[in-house]
Amino acid sequence: MCGIVGYSGLKPVRQVLTDGLASLEYRGYDSAGVALWENDAVTVIRQQGRLSKLVERLGLMHEQSRCGIGHTRWATHGQPSEVNAHPHRQGRVTLVHNGIIENYLQLREELEKKGYHFQTQTDTEIAAALIDSCYTGSPLEAIRKACAGMEGAYAFAILFDGHPNCVYGVRLGSPLVAAVDETGAYLASDLAAILPYTDRYLLPEEGELLALENGRLTCYDSDLQPMEPVWKQAHWSVEQAQKEGYRYFMEKEIHEQPQALRRTISPRIEDGLPTFGVDGLPAGFFQKIRRLYITACGTALYCGMVGKALIEKIARLPVEVEVASEFRYRDPILEPDSAAVIISQSGETADSLAALRLLKARGIPVIAIVNVVGSSIAREADYCLYTYAGPEIAVATTKAYSVQVAMMYLIAILAAGERQVVDQEQQRRLIEGLEEAVELTPKVLAMKEEIRSYARGLRDTESMFYIGRGLDYSLALEGSLKLKEISYIHAEAYAAGELKHGTLALVTPHTPVVALATQPELLSKTVSNMREVMARGGPVLALVTEDLEIDAGACDQRITIPGKGGIFAPLLVVIVLQMIGFYAAEERGCDVDKPRNLAKSVTVE
Repeated sequence: MCGIVGYSGLKPVRQVLTDGLASLEYRGYDSAGVALWENDAVTVIRQQGRLSKLVERLGLMHEQSRCGIGHTRWATHGQPSEVNAHPHRQGRVTLVHNGIIENYLQLREELEKKGYHFQTQTDTEIAAALIDSCYTGSPLEAIRKACAGMEGAYAFAILFDGHPNCVYGVRLGSPLVAAVDETGAYLASDLAAILPYTDRYLLPEEGELLALENGRLTCYDSDLQPMEPVWKQAHWSVEQAQKEGYRYFMEKEIHEQPQALRRTISPRIEDGLPTFGVDGLPAGFFQKIRRLYITACGTALYCGMVGKALIEKIARLPVEVEVASEFRYRDPILEPDSAAVIISQSGETADSLAALRLLKARGIPVIAIVNVVGSSIAREADYCLYTYAGPEIAVATTKAYSVQVAMMYLIAILAAGERQVVDQEQQRRLIEGLEEAVELTPKVLAMKEEIRSYARGLRDTESMFYIGRGLDYSLALEGSLKLKEISYIHAEAYAAGELKHGTLALVTPHTPVVALATQPELLSKTVSNMREVMARGGPVLALVTEDLEIDAGACDQRITIPGKGGIFAPLLVVIVLQMIGFYAAEERGCDVDKPRNLAKSVTVE
């Protein structure tokens, strides 16, 4: 979940590295550091805390260096501290690392017997020592040999003493991107660090090696033979990753949802019908599918729960949803004639990637829904449906969730047609309903002052609940996650009918409850649950679509959402939930874009 960057060329490397790390800080911000080639030696500077502290420490020094590596950390092994910060150095090797070495304890014991001593609690220092122990003069040979002994996931940027102005890179399971321009060669964890210089890039396969030397980039296959790079073209600009006048990236990304939804949906509609022909999914794919497995983590998992409800209701196709970190370890029973959907914004989520590999090993065709072109999950899945959300910088996902949900609607409507559950005319009506919901999203965004007013009342709140039934329950899970991850208010979501099975014991006049009431067939039951809360003194905010009526005695406050209740309400309700979380966090003085202890891309287990 860390971010790495490397450069060799003509520019002062200090600025290239710190600028690159600034664009990667969403991946981790416990500490930061750089290693610079200068005066025929490697200089390492590390700093606990945000990147700004490292930049301040660097000042205007090291202006002559033209080659180096940098790192911004999200701690896994070892607490956040300067000693545990990257880069790490052992012997003749200095490196930065994104990932996790699972057999590090075994390696540490073996290396200590060889005379290595370790100063940190990190697995990365052990990786540096292992590479150094394999070094006999050829950096490429040393890297290849050492990597063969490591288990886990990694992306390394490496410097070797005696090889000035050269950066080496390799990956397994963790993301890595490289590029060149007229001034030099770059590598990084994410394209965002490279886009200010060029939109042409390459994605090394696992086990391939990169050498950045004096501005040149050379690629090597697993046999260490030079190979021709396969260049790709970026389809979004660095300007898209800037705040554009908003105070926070999260705020900007919430307001980008209408455009992101249109970009995702429009290419998949032809003659009013859904199609994934542009994505390579063959026509008739769902005809013989008897069961669908959806696996994901965090917000993507809650999207999968919405997908389960939609696909089962619209297409009558049984769906199982499971968190990826549990799925891979329970030896799942996978039925014949099944398919799977993996959902991941980054396409690098470690648990989801492992689940994908398990499914493929069992012969289950996998559809990936990801936002990052060329990511590991996108490359390994049988079929990939890109969501076209554009770059999402804030740790708390917003627009990526919405476009993932949009993809669930398209899958449900397509599967319903291919399974002959609905005819083409019914499919067209469903698509019209989807498009109408998207067109209403700007109206929800325009309600920000009403939503902000409610969020102001949460400044001193310690705990609150979200409740709903059916699709509203799946949305309640996402709403509670958004609130707690950025405002640090303890929030839990419950199926509204479960209140009387224990949760009501926690309701007090100081425990706000957000009740989602957008499903007409469940409205009376949800209102009854709201009254249960009110009877015990709990303040209730009702989120209700404009076509549904609830009496005033069922809630203390009401936010009326444009449009009709029913299956398309989630696309509108989720924006309200995101804004409640955002404004509550802002009111409480939290770092909205970079919540404590969290990172954007979870590339370790």
